[in-house]
Parts: sequence; structure tokens; C-alpha cells
Amino acid sequence: MDKIRVLIADDQEIICRGLAMILDHQVDIVTVGQARDGEEAIRLARELKPDIVLMDIKMPRMNGIQATRIITNELPQTQVIILTTYDSDDWVFEGIRAGAQAYLLKDAGTDELANAIRGVHHGESQLDPAIARKVMEEFRRLSAPRASLLPMPPPTTDAPSSQELVIEDLTERETEVLTLIAQGKSNKDIAAQLFLSEGTVKNYVSAIMAKLHANDRTQVVIKAVQQGIVKL
Repeated sequence: MDKIRVLIADDQEIICRGLAMILDHQVDIVTVGQARDGEEAIRLARELKPDIVLMDIKMPRMNGIQATRIITNELPQTQVIILTTYDSDDWVFEGIRAGAQAYLLKDAGTDELANAIRGVHHGESQLDPAIARKVMEEFRRLSAPRASLLPMPPPTTDAPSSQELVIEDLTERETEVLTLIAQGKSNKDIAAQLFLSEGTVKNYVSAIMAKLHANDRTQVVIKAVQQGIVKL
């Protein structure tokens, strides 16, 4: 089995070593390098071409946001997970805009971090629950004024609305899973709560993404809120 290759970028040596020890104990993850600043992270990413970069934000010479932007532009096969102590709105949105596929806080548990790495490696986006709330609040703030300016579509009896189509298309179990996704729960958490296997939950998540025409979990939640399927 090919292991997920991870580059760690953090200016604190003890953090880098601790993360490396945690990840190297996972059967499917291996650390391939450690960087102490954004410039070194870019150099090592170009050289090692890791699957995942765990990126701190505040580092000397070049911060993690700038390094994330360069890495995601130059190395599309390398995904960036921001792992930081900072959850301020500016950092969150800049990190997402820079191309990060996940944004986690350093108080995340070992299993949460490992599962985030696996999820991002398989094309999912991951947000810490506190971060997810900030993203949704910002989304609602930005979309509310626009919605008030949009003309109402003319009524029609020929076909149900797009909202009706989506709600009708989701099964009861899919709606349950979607609600838990919106609460920031991982596949493992959802499996435990609904007494399902993680593989079954993953299949439900894939089906939900297909029905809502979403590319990742964050987009699924945004579309679900837009459609009124879930409320945050």
C-alpha cells in the first residue's frame, strides 16, 4: 500500500518533531520532510512533491498563506492543510482563498488530524467545526444582500423548484448524514452516531455530493444551506 507522503512546515522544531512522530505511527501516512519557514516549505515541496503539506501560518521569511498560494499554483497534485493556532476571520479566509483544502486548529486530536489528511488526499475538504461556522457566517453575510436584490422567478406549474428537486432526491438517511456533515462531523463520527461502517458513510457522502453537484464537503454544506435542507 502506498503511504500518504506528508511535508510538515512549522517554525517550531518541537511541533514538527511531535507531528512527525504522530503521523509516522499511522500505517498509511509517512512524513517526508520538515520546513521551518514558508520559503523552505516551497523548496521542499518542489523537491519532494509530497501528497500533503501541513502548513503553519506565522513563520519567518514567508508566511504559510503566501507559501500555500505558490505551492497550490505550481504543484496541483500537492494539497495543503493549514494547521495553526490562529482562527481569526482574516487568516481563515485568506488561507482558503490561497488554495488550502483544509483548515485545522492545533488542538485537533490525533485521529482528527490523521483522518483530515486521508480525507484531503482522497479529494475532500476539511474544516475545523469552529472554522466551518465562520465560513458559513461569512457566506450568509455575503449572500443575504445579493439575494434581496435578485428578482423573484416567475411562478410555474410545469416543474417543481430546484429546492424541491434536491430535497425530494435525498433519502432520509442521506439527509441525516448531510445534517451531521454540516455540524462538522467526520465520517468516523457519523458512522459511530448512526451505527454504520465508515465505508457506508463514505458512500452516502459521495451520493450526497453527486446529488447536490458539489465537489467537497464545504460546498455540500453551502449548497444545503442555500436549499434550506439544513440550518446552522
